[in-house]
Amino acid sequence: MYKIQTLNNISPVGLAKLPTESYSIADDVESPDAIILRSFKMHEMEIPASLKAVGRAGAGVNNIPLDKMTAAGVPVFNAPGANANAVKELVVASIFIAARNITEAVKYTEGLEGGDADLSKLVEAGKKKYAGFEVPGRTLGVVGLGAIGRMVANTCVDLGMNVVGFDPGLTVDGAWQLSSEITRANSVEEMLGKVDFLTVHVPLIDATRGLINAENVGKFKQTAVVINLARGGIIDDAAVCDAIDAGKLGGYVTDFPNNRTKQTPKVIGLPHLGASTGEAEDNCAVMVADQVRDYLENGNIKNSVNFPNVSMPRGTPNRLVVCNDNVPNMVGQISTIMAEAGLNINDMINQSRGDIAYTIVDCDTQIPQQVVDTIKQLDGIMIARAIQD
Repeated sequence: MYKIQTLNNISPVGLAKLPTESYSIADDVESPDAIILRSFKMHEMEIPASLKAVGRAGAGVNNIPLDKMTAAGVPVFNAPGANANAVKELVVASIFIAARNITEAVKYTEGLEGGDADLSKLVEAGKKKYAGFEVPGRTLGVVGLGAIGRMVANTCVDLGMNVVGFDPGLTVDGAWQLSSEITRANSVEEMLGKVDFLTVHVPLIDATRGLINAENVGKFKQTAVVINLARGGIIDDAAVCDAIDAGKLGGYVTDFPNNRTKQTPKVIGLPHLGASTGEAEDNCAVMVADQVRDYLENGNIKNSVNFPNVSMPRGTPNRLVVCNDNVPNMVGQISTIMAEAGLNINDMINQSRGDIAYTIVDCDTQIPQQVVDTIKQLDGIMIARAIQD
């Protein structure tokens, strides 16, 4: 029986992927085999010695101490792309809301007083102040062309917009999924003066913190709108608000409002709604539950943010998984110990990612615990685990 601890409310649709005959799931589990969470901050949490996997039902993993997990041999899984459509729809909505001055217009009508005839006159008299523009022919800059950025870019091409994209880490597979009408930029700065809208879809790391800041915010058109539904901190809020106040920027849509943004006209603050749809929560929970289950039951790794992706069909009921420092002769030492124990290797795969290496071995016969314990004693071994049906 595997024990799963949930640190947030996780969609029942996702948890249903973990059958009750094999999994015990609760928020107060002792010695859990895996933890599934959403936004819970694990950095100050004591990591259980029993922990084998962490599943983040979402894309970002800033709330998880990756270095600590890696050192403990614990893969951290996320759900890239599972909430992409939800975020894409809100980005597109943000473009329209900003282009048509929707929030300012709503505030105006909510403040009107008088009878219906009076309101009608006030509506007609005030509407010119909120006249906007249409998006076909306008230029959108997309920073980050992962699952979300690609969907945003392709959708906006379909809306008739000119789309410029920048992503130095764009994969070949990712590029194939982009519309041929999207123009490539060589840097963020290159696109700033060209765009009517800029949307960011990158993680918050040192390289992306303050991506739009006091030094480059002045390169925008005065009517341009910045959209951040990714992570707070990617945009320097003070710099953007100062630019708006000075008439040097047209607007800002942020999913991470604060007192500075609240005080600035033409800032649309949303309460972190990017992936907040029932469908997105279900999709993320299903994806991460499937990944955690496959790791616990088969040792396979898919969509880990700190381990290599390694997957092998079960050739036999007897499987050994090993995580170790990525140094020479580790596979040789492991196979030697198995050979000395009389174990015949049916199939094997080894992959590495940076300083981490991970090996899956299928054997023709059952793997004694003594073999696992001997492998654990090798220098550089983080985890060794037998999985046997």
